[in-house]
Amino acid sequence: MEFRRRSARLRAGADRISALPDDLLLLVLARLRCARAAARTGLISRRWRGLAARLREIVFRGVALHRLEAALGRLSPAVSLLEIRVPKERRADTARGKLLLRVGPAGANSLLRVGTTRANSLLRAAARLEPGELVFDLPSDLVDGSLVVDLPCLRRATSIVLRIFLLILRVPDGADFPALEALSLSCGIAHAHLDALLRHCPRLRTLRLGGFLFDQGDLRVNSASLQELAVDRESGLTHRVDIVTPALKQLSMSLIATEVTISVLAPMVEKVSWHCCYRAGCVTFGLWELEQVTLETSESQGQLPSLQIHASIFRSNFPGGAISFTQEIAKHMVAAFSALELHLKTAGHVFGAIVFLLLGMNRIRPAVRRLKLVLWRTKVRQGCLPNCPCQPTDWRSQTVSFTHLEEVEITGFKGVGHEFDLLKLMLGCSPALKKMTLKLSRDVWSRKDGCTIINDIFKEYPSVQCYVYLSLRVQAWLPKLSLT
Repeated sequence: MEFRRRSARLRAGADRISALPDDLLLLVLARLRCARAAARTGLISRRWRGLAARLREIVFRGVALHRLEAALGRLSPAVSLLEIRVPKERRADTARGKLLLRVGPAGANSLLRVGTTRANSLLRAAARLEPGELVFDLPSDLVDGSLVVDLPCLRRATSIVLRIFLLILRVPDGADFPALEALSLSCGIAHAHLDALLRHCPRLRTLRLGGFLFDQGDLRVNSASLQELAVDRESGLTHRVDIVTPALKQLSMSLIATEVTISVLAPMVEKVSWHCCYRAGCVTFGLWELEQVTLETSESQGQLPSLQIHASIFRSNFPGGAISFTQEIAKHMVAAFSALELHLKTAGHVFGAIVFLLLGMNRIRPAVRRLKLVLWRTKVRQGCLPNCPCQPTDWRSQTVSFTHLEEVEITGFKGVGHEFDLLKLMLGCSPALKKMTLKLSRDVWSRKDGCTIINDIFKEYPSVQCYVYLSLRVQAWLPKLSLT
């Protein structure tokens, strides 16, 4: 009975939540994470009317494009974060002091498209709110042709993220970004005047470029303040990379090229992740084509800074020369490394010549302490023919010395004649070698003579710790070796 009387008093009493101060009510509205729901609270009580416009954390869901600009006009300036986005997934953002606007894909939104005029109008409306952080995300299905966008002046913005398909970005006179520290441009951007933009960003620390199609394939970044640069080319060729960033500490680069000119001036860089894929047949050595070059300097779990080179057999009537092949690889050595990984798709051909060509490069030979050779086997219809360009007559008589090489690992060792020649030559040319690891392919497991030859070769180098990985049934054939 007492419980019923108490419930009745609460129902008949005052609205205790509405009696709270404005600051607390704004916190309640912010937790709704929906601008429409926040605005509708005014229908429940007069006390809530007008509070939604004062929110620093606002989420617009399902707002039609033709109503978005008016919705922006009802907001108060000096917001912490303004985000205009067509939502693809629900993203929780727990940071305080942020304004989130989302454009719903349903209803009128699916019938309207955004051209240059509307895109510029939306950005100007966003700029009037003087956001501390701005995100403008417009998917390709709403874009009506290429958008020529003038980036408005955002003097308070510390972070700008633009994800706009087919964007031609311009920086008009007087557009300054004195507080900008982070800039991200992505999603099929056709062209941007980066030089002009960076000149107006004296405090920029982080620059991210994704899906860019640079003017004439040239990427130029010149910034005295930049500390982190990330470039991800999803399409289009890069012909030139010119980076001048004296304060840069982190560099991440992903490119597609046929032949590229690279200049990187970043004396303070500490972490590099560099990846370049080459179009088929553009850079060749004999029958070999260069597929990709990767440089990783992040040391973790005993991994040394490494250079990775991927090459495969490319049948062409116009084989390339060794000089152009090695020169192209050397362009990507923008940071120091001490490990080399060679991934070769051999297609049944001899690979000793290309291994020693790469190991003998002036930038590689004195730097490499650890070598990992990965041999990828494919089904071969026709074997290597006599006098094949894959095996120059002089590769077995190399006199080069790898004075710093301490560890070698070969994966996919098949045990054919030229592979034994490579093994002998590698041991003989590496006076500092401490460890040799062979991971045999199934072809050599069933050949007792192959394992015996390996054993005999290793006996000649007692100072080298030799490990062979093979099945248990052949372990007894190599009693002198460490077997796994």
